[in-house]
Amino acid sequence: MERIRLSPFPADAELEQLWIATWGQPPGFNFDAVLARSLLHVCAYFEDRLIGFLNVAWDGGEHGFLLDTSVHPDHRRQGIATRLIEAAVAQTKARGLTWLHVDYEPHLEPLYRRCGFRATQAGLIRLQEG
Repeated sequence: MERIRLSPFPADAELEQLWIATWGQPPGFNFDAVLARSLLHVCAYFEDRLIGFLNVAWDGGEHGFLLDTSVHPDHRRQGIATRLIEAAVAQTKARGLTWLHVDYEPHLEPLYRRCGFRATQAGLIRLQEG
């Protein structure tokens, strides 16, 4: 069984390895810089190996933003993403935030609905190509 940990600050190389396994390419940014600005992050470990991650960015007020939900392909379909999200929801609520936002691809809607999110209209603009 995996362990869920709040804001453990894993090594950048450990996060990069999970990112490549999950997304198929290097992240293109430094995790240390991102996590230093985040409200919190949640990690899942199996036998001391990082197998899951998500980040909660924050506007400094009442809005949090769930980003980069990642589960290693060898550990998917076991409820790990759900437990990561549930921990993030509980922690943002405990810290007094009013809203938690998430963007997701259509095939992930059932996961986020089960975790209490509802679909809303939003806008998005891509600022960089690539």
